[in-house]
Amino acid sequence: MSGTGIGESTGEQGARFRALAVLHVRSRAVAVALLPAAVAVVLLAGGAMGRLAGAGWDTARWIVTVCAVVVVLLAAVVATVIVRATPALSPTVELPERAAPDLYRMVRDLAERLDVPAPSALALTPDCDSWLEDRTHPAHAISGGGRRRSTHTPVLVIGSPFLWWMRVAELRAVLAPVVAATGPAAHPDIAAARRFVRGLDAAVADAARPGQGPIRGAGYGFTGTVARALLRSCQVHAAEMERGVAAAASERAQAVDYGLRIVAQEQVGLAYAGWDRLLTRVALPAWRMGRWPARLDAGVVSALTELSRRDRLAEGFTSRLGERPACDLLEEPGAVDEAASLLAARLFHGGPAEAGPDWSPVDWQHYPEEVVDRKWRTEAARIHRVLDELGVPPSTGPQGPTLARVMDHLSARPGGEASDALAAAITARVAREDSEASPAPRQAPAPGAPVDTGASGDALAFLGAGPLPLIPLQPPRTGRDLLADHVVAMVCCAAVDTAGAVPGLDWLDGPTLLIDGERRSDLAAPVLSLVEDGDARPLRVWLGSLGVRAEKPVRLV
Repeated sequence: MSGTGIGESTGEQGARFRALAVLHVRSRAVAVALLPAAVAVVLLAGGAMGRLAGAGWDTARWIVTVCAVVVVLLAAVVATVIVRATPALSPTVELPERAAPDLYRMVRDLAERLDVPAPSALALTPDCDSWLEDRTHPAHAISGGGRRRSTHTPVLVIGSPFLWWMRVAELRAVLAPVVAATGPAAHPDIAAARRFVRGLDAAVADAARPGQGPIRGAGYGFTGTVARALLRSCQVHAAEMERGVAAAASERAQAVDYGLRIVAQEQVGLAYAGWDRLLTRVALPAWRMGRWPARLDAGVVSALTELSRRDRLAEGFTSRLGERPACDLLEEPGAVDEAASLLAARLFHGGPAEAGPDWSPVDWQHYPEEVVDRKWRTEAARIHRVLDELGVPPSTGPQGPTLARVMDHLSARPGGEASDALAAAITARVAREDSEASPAPRQAPAPGAPVDTGASGDALAFLGAGPLPLIPLQPPRTGRDLLADHVVAMVCCAAVDTAGAVPGLDWLDGPTLLIDGERRSDLAAPVLSLVEDGDARPLRVWLGSLGVRAEKPVRLV
């Protein structure tokens, strides 16, 4: 693009204006750093010419010269730290061209239609969002095989759920405004302003890193203070610059699939709703059990299909499923889905970077047996161990872990008074077990290093490794919530062992109890009545209607 601004949109002109304002902050900082040196040069030149002679001027020359040298050295150190600071990378799965040639071809064709540079590479994120990410910093220029590469345009990061839920035409329409942003990003002023802001942000992050020692910490503290001051000076201009880039990209993308993009945006909202339910209700229980679903993206299709069946607002959306899905643009969709699923577990739960004995994948067909049933029996065993620690006597009748023991204890004191002590004890035991099960800290893989997910074919690379989880899905559960979960687990174990029920998977609600093939969703109310009020009558009625024997011992893990 030319620097004249001819042919540019209003948004791009505004972005360039704000970019120049950001660069003006940098220029002012350089000028301030060089001001003592300029004064020193004037004083030294005046002395050499005999015009500024005398003891006073000699003293001033020495003081100013020393100050100038110190300021220049400090400025050089700050500039070096800012330039060398590595900007943070979003955690993604690299998608090399050999793994998705058709997807690369579609993106390049889209860039050609938009008359903008094509993204340098593609990557996937386990979230319902897409964006451009600049990886031109030398530390980022490493491919999955360890070879250095040169990137001149941003990397296009695509939300992996989009590939499975959206059709090819819908994905192209959604990516159009994102790809269009490579045009403004290629402008030298905007690119330079973004590099400056990213460098400041990375320098502030480096200064906040713990364990640097007193001397190194003092140096980074000074650098961080300067970087924060510069960042505050240009943050408004930088934000307005990004808004201008987004406006320019949106305006340019209107010429490509505009009508389809309006429809596709509805699919974005639907995909987000299904993805959130899948993670919080289905994936999270498995992660807590040391298992990670290996086909999350495929699961989101099942979740959204179920949502479409239940929600009248989503009616008609499943009719699109007969069209070609965007995941057909991948060579090995299963391997890509597995890599994205493992990254989702790391990002949202903090699981290990690789599969292992205590962190293994699980297929959807084995989820009820290996996750749901194991979860129920683990929690049932825990509540009985806590009752033993509290000295609660066994219930009358057959000896062993029975549901009747739990119900009798919680209903012994009406008003839910017994629940508080039991909830506190369960909370303490869960915290203790989590602490004992926490894996030892391991060295995070180097940026771009391939990570073996157990998938077939070439290992896909994870980028943006760091302290995880970055985005916890849910706040910590309260004691009453934990107690209710454990009582539900005990009820489900009794139903499975005495009434022929089976564990099941509900795509929107997660672990569920199936009786005669039907999902029972009416268990929460009687359990809450027992936990909150100490009233066991609603639960006894529920158990009696299904023939569940509360006095029979259940099998534990």
